[in-house]
Amino acid sequence: MAELQLQSQYQQQPGQQSWAQQVVRAATAVTAGGSLLILSGLILAATVIALTIATPLFVIFSPVLVPAIIAVALIFMGFIASGGFGVAALTVLSWIYRYVTGEHPPGADQLDHARLKLASKAREMKDRAEQFGQQHISGTHAS
Repeated sequence: MAELQLQSQYQQQPGQQSWAQQVVRAATAVTAGGSLLILSGLILAATVIALTIATPLFVIFSPVLVPAIIAVALIFMGFIASGGFGVAALTVLSWIYRYVTGEHPPGADQLDHARLKLASKAREMKDRAEQFGQQHISGTHAS
């Protein structure tokens, strides 16, 4: 019966979401998206720094065409990686925004199911701990 109450409590209609749930979801969206955007910027900066350090070494120790090809390849890979992380960040932000606003993006059912399962396991462990504590207390009073 407790599980039914828990499920009915968490399976509210999208328009009936509490303000606290929306704040938590928005904070998660900002954290995930911001982290990916920062990672994208760091990779871009690392690419520029690596090119700044490596280019003179290539010019000194190799013919002119080889370092030019390597530099272009490094620039290309850096921009591709940076752009990929940027697109990933925007995709995550878009998914979380749709989830927070009550739309039903792919994977939302799995996320809700996992949340319900985790909540029921937490309640079960709490009940077990209470039972253990009461057994322990009643065992010490009997001694």
